[in-house]
Amino acid sequence: MHPVLFSIPTPWGAIPIYSYGVMLGSSLLFAWYYIMYMGKKVEGYNRELLASCFTWTAVGAIVGARLLYILTNLDSYDSIGSWFDLRSGGLVAYGGFLGGFVTALAFWRLKKIPLLPFADIAVPTLASGLMLTRVGCYLYGCDYGRPLRESAPGWLQSAGTFPKWDSEAYPTFACDQTINGSPAYQHHLQEYPDLMVERLSSLAVHPTQIYESVAGLLLFIFATWLLIHRRFRGQILVTVAGLYGLWRFLIEYLRDDPERGFAFGFSTSQLISLALIPVCIIAYVHLRKRAEENGDIALPSWALESAASPAAPATSADSRPAKYRPKKIKKKK
Repeated sequence: MHPVLFSIPTPWGAIPIYSYGVMLGSSLLFAWYYIMYMGKKVEGYNRELLASCFTWTAVGAIVGARLLYILTNLDSYDSIGSWFDLRSGGLVAYGGFLGGFVTALAFWRLKKIPLLPFADIAVPTLASGLMLTRVGCYLYGCDYGRPLRESAPGWLQSAGTFPKWDSEAYPTFACDQTINGSPAYQHHLQEYPDLMVERLSSLAVHPTQIYESVAGLLLFIFATWLLIHRRFRGQILVTVAGLYGLWRFLIEYLRDDPERGFAFGFSTSQLISLALIPVCIIAYVHLRKRAEENGDIALPSWALESAASPAAPATSADSRPAKYRPKKIKKKK
């Protein structure tokens, strides 16, 4: 586990390259290629339109993720300038989802194009982002779980033990004097001082970062499969958002990091899940019923790749390959 992967020597001092930042960048890069490919393949989107929307959505997601973290940890900041210090993480997945959603909604509203077709393409990358960024969280030692029982398997205890970092044991960290122990180690030092005497690592905890990374991988595979077999536009968005809301509500019971924020006996993420899940269920029923009665949401011609070429014939949404067209829903008798 290394929060600083390596450092770059410069005349002004070493510049640390953080594991979380690398994984966050990797998730954005993967999302770019996925959305650009699937957006063209599944919906026939204009690539320039996709690129513009992705850029704005990515910025909105990062701002939203940071903003929600700040709002739930206001006591941790002594100045406004510290709000912009992203070196050690400090992002909330739900904030990223909400920030990206609002930004994409505004973008497509300005273009007078329905949001849901794009949302279906983008949602799988939220799952892949969860998979990759949680690896960064694991390397840094944040977003950890509750202490394991002594009867827990040895391999699980080993995976859930986070070290006391210092510049002597890890010379790479010398370029950043703010690193004086993994978050899990520092938390346990305060909460369980008697158990931490002469310990060089945290107590063994649930490696919830790994749990969430695996969940992200499974959710990404399912979302991509559902995208190919969907029956109406918007199905991927509401289904995946609802499943993630359920997963996040449950995994929060294993989390133990104090930065999550709490109210009414629930964490901030659990409260958002409680609001999100019923909204997704209602939206699913509504969108499915609308597709049955009025047909699926249509994309305007100027949103499609064919619109880039004046000589190209008009293209409808149903010109996509057959396997990517929403399956017909039989009307109830």
